[in-house]
Amino acid sequence: MQDNRKLHSHVVTKGAARAPHRAFLRAMGLGDKELDQPLVGVADSWNEATPCNITLNRQAKVASEGVVKAGGTPRQFSTISVSDGIGMGHEGMKASLVSREVIADSVELMVRAHCYDAVVALAGCDKSLPGMVMALARLNLPGVFLYGGTIKPGTYKGKDITIGDVYEAVGAHSAGKLSDQELYDIECGACPGAGSCGGQFTANTMACATEALGIAIPGSNSAPAEDLERDEYARKCGEIVMNLLEKNIRPRDILTFNAFENAAAIVAATGGSTNAFLHLPAIAAECGVRFTIEDIDRVSRRTPIVADLKPGGRYVAEDVHNSGGIPAILKSLLDAGLLHGDCMTVTGKTMAENLAGVTIPEGQDVIVPVSKAIRETGGLAVMKGNLAPKGCVIKTAGSKVYHHRGPARVFDCEEEAFDAISRQEVKKGDVVVIRYEGPRGGPGMREMLAPTAALVGQGLGYDCAMVTDGRFSGATRGLMVGHVTPEAMDGGPIALVQDGDMISLDAETGKIEVEVSDGELARRRGEWKPIEPRFKSGALYKYAQLVGPAHEGALTSPSGGLCPIDVEKMIVRN
Repeated sequence: MQDNRKLHSHVVTKGAARAPHRAFLRAMGLGDKELDQPLVGVADSWNEATPCNITLNRQAKVASEGVVKAGGTPRQFSTISVSDGIGMGHEGMKASLVSREVIADSVELMVRAHCYDAVVALAGCDKSLPGMVMALARLNLPGVFLYGGTIKPGTYKGKDITIGDVYEAVGAHSAGKLSDQELYDIECGACPGAGSCGGQFTANTMACATEALGIAIPGSNSAPAEDLERDEYARKCGEIVMNLLEKNIRPRDILTFNAFENAAAIVAATGGSTNAFLHLPAIAAECGVRFTIEDIDRVSRRTPIVADLKPGGRYVAEDVHNSGGIPAILKSLLDAGLLHGDCMTVTGKTMAENLAGVTIPEGQDVIVPVSKAIRETGGLAVMKGNLAPKGCVIKTAGSKVYHHRGPARVFDCEEEAFDAISRQEVKKGDVVVIRYEGPRGGPGMREMLAPTAALVGQGLGYDCAMVTDGRFSGATRGLMVGHVTPEAMDGGPIALVQDGDMISLDAETGKIEVEVSDGELARRRGEWKPIEPRFKSGALYKYAQLVGPAHEGALTSPSGGLCPIDVEKMIVRN
């Protein structure tokens, strides 16, 4: 890099007035050489709360080695990461989506406070992935993202299983279909080691999305967490971020509207998680790009499914790695004209240039060309109607049923619904309505894997439907409709539904209705009162006061994309 370069870190490393600042840095072993080099934040979400994160410290240290090799000075730090799996089915899940904002905010604050010049961001769990990329977009300093990697599949009776099978086993056990010993054996066999949940659940969905966005190195997000080849990608991230800094390529040069269409395409093509309807608009907002749930729906309806992945399909994330990785999925879409190949990526090359030498391996059926697509349209859909005027979402991947009509069974929280399902009080044909679980009402918009998996385990996954202003795990399958907006706490129509009201939904036409007259809904609205806020202090209280609606990404800041670090405006005292 040029000696006259202007770096963010010069705010704390240059000039007589910064002698105290340099003294702190020298206390950590930095000398004149290191202080004169760019300071690169290496942000990870390492912890021992969940297997998703336990390899991140190792990978972050290797990324730091890559920064050093390329002439930079790495500064490693960690942020939180909440386990969706361990938080599932109880009050802990309220912290999950909130943690995405805390992760983005904490990385932003660390980088702003310490004046780092670039960022390598590593994450392993559902909300840490989008949280880290939101921070990169918000700061708009040269940055690269690396996924910590998937878990290897578990086994039960000779078949691959994932954590989703354990949740469904709970439902089967409650229905008397599994013995205590069988449930125990599934529990012990599902998670053999480190890494994120092994199906195309939220973490692996967003891992695919970050490669499609171009903010991650091609192929870097496919390998399992325990594979040491991940270290080479980590080292390469450290080197690449220095190249991005030298060439002044920033996240907003990469995260364009077309890049978000590419991300939506790979989510659809892999039967990915409905949480993408939250995370892609949220990341886009941090760039000042308006990318909506309608955009995701539009892309999904034109994009075929080309990867046969759980929960709707047969294979797990490690099978993707062994079948050409995420680049093979992207190549399938690019060859069919379903990707924008001219989008810039962190390699300094376009998406098409990155994929030029990629082929789809023969002799496997995990990833297929578009000409052999598993399904002609993608695995996600938006529905609207008088029950969800601003929209709601459903995963259609792996489903043979796209419409349902039945009487409402209404519950004002997840626990009430789960208890009723566990007692087998929900019958074939019912529509389970779970409300006051939205971003504000929950607060925190809990995932509903426990009740959905219980329904599936009882054999009712496609004979019943579930409708909620909360959300669903990427492991969810069945007729499960989430993100109903406006939410109940905001007086949305879902707050007015009563037991026995007929609800109809059709994922193919994008319609969802409660069969109640406008006059009757107006009468009920006149009598409606919101529930008392469930938290009146602390982080969840603050979140409920700030959070926006689900169809806009459930953001806590309305001014996303407006406050990047502008090094040219920083004052350096010499």
